Amino acid sequence: MPNLPKGHPKLLNAWAFYDWANSVYSLVIASAVFPIFYELIFNETGKNYVLFFGMKCKDTAMISFVTAFAFLIVAICSPILSGISDYLGNKKAFMRFFCYLGGLSCIGLYWFNVDNLFWSYAAYFFGLIGFWASLVFYNSYLPDIAFPEQQDRVSARGFSMGYIGSTILLVINLMMVMFPDIFGIENSKMAMRISFVMVGVWWIGFSHVTYYYLPKGNRNKVPLTRDFIFKGFHELQLVWKQLQQNLALKRYLYSYFVFIMAVQTVMLIATYFGATEIDWGSDDKTMGLIISILLIQLVAVIGAFITSRASEKFGNINTLIFLNGVWAILCAFAYFVHTPIEFYATAGFVGLVMGGIQSIARSTYSKLLPETKDTASFFSFYDVTEKVGIVIGMTIYGTVDLITGSMRNAIVFLGVFFVIGLILLTRVPQKNNLNLKK
Repeated sequence: MPNLPKGHPKLLNAWAFYDWANSVYSLVIASAVFPIFYELIFNETGKNYVLFFGMKCKDTAMISFVTAFAFLIVAICSPILSGISDYLGNKKAFMRFFCYLGGLSCIGLYWFNVDNLFWSYAAYFFGLIGFWASLVFYNSYLPDIAFPEQQDRVSARGFSMGYIGSTILLVINLMMVMFPDIFGIENSKMAMRISFVMVGVWWIGFSHVTYYYLPKGNRNKVPLTRDFIFKGFHELQLVWKQLQQNLALKRYLYSYFVFIMAVQTVMLIATYFGATEIDWGSDDKTMGLIISILLIQLVAVIGAFITSRASEKFGNINTLIFLNGVWAILCAFAYFVHTPIEFYATAGFVGLVMGGIQSIARSTYSKLLPETKDTASFFSFYDVTEKVGIVIGMTIYGTVDLITGSMRNAIVFLGVFFVIGLILLTRVPQKNNLNLKK
């Protein structure tokens, strides 16, 4: 196994390649095929609700609540996991474990059905945990493998590779869904089930390129004690104390908490919104959703590239302020979207700002970090901030959807968070921070 120095092109490419491996989950499962499949199997029953442990709940609200619960578990567990990985110096092993958990759970979605919702939602639940928990360790590698001046481009490269790789598999899966006979598959629904298996195999298989090159991590030489399991919480306390002396990082995390809550919630529910709120008329709903998803993915590659260049010219914070403004406008516009053409137009703009805001958010945080070898704990704090935000965002979204009966009202509510995030970003001190202001 090679031991490449920090900043080596092969090391940077190997790190970015994990986006190629795992992004098929976020696209095929979280955003594209599974939401279509989910809506299809409930349509077959003629019901738009589920009975779960004796409680009646709207199907779209239920998937929001399951998602929120999964993120809550990740938020609670990641401090413990990052602390243990830092101590043992084997965060790559933890990253691999959650990759396998997520990949195998995707394969488990093959058996998802309304007659056994407990185990069906369990597969979806553990897939989410596997994906997001593995990202805790993946993101923490960025300052370990790349110098500050490389981080914007490497981060953007990862997102771009993720969009390209996931789009390739999505196209294959969608061809299977649209033309199952050509592939010798019984019907479109079976093609979707097979797609879930392919996601698991793709994710686990390609991730080994990353594992081959990434270093294990920095082992802590402090003597082992019985309470090392709770080291992660202690590390978070230390991170919080350090934030008090780093005003820029502290204020940035406040703004990040707010706007990433809205970004991730919109991304997680976009296809469900298109399936239930758009008047497709005589148009093929499945085909329309497929077109919008592909549009988002193709435009997102361009968006990540443009955003990376914009940050170099205008600074990270200024670029994030602009992106939050665009997101707020899109949420307001979504309330008035009814036709497929309007939905396609909105999807195009969402794609343009989707990858860019995530990429720049990650690299901005990395640049603001103090000099430390304990990057996993800092990125655990970052990820906990994101996960708690998603828990709140998905819970609010599901509650508004459940009470009002319309996802349209819920998505407008999220626009408020982008406005708040924009305001908080203007309070982040930019002077003397690398490439945060030109």
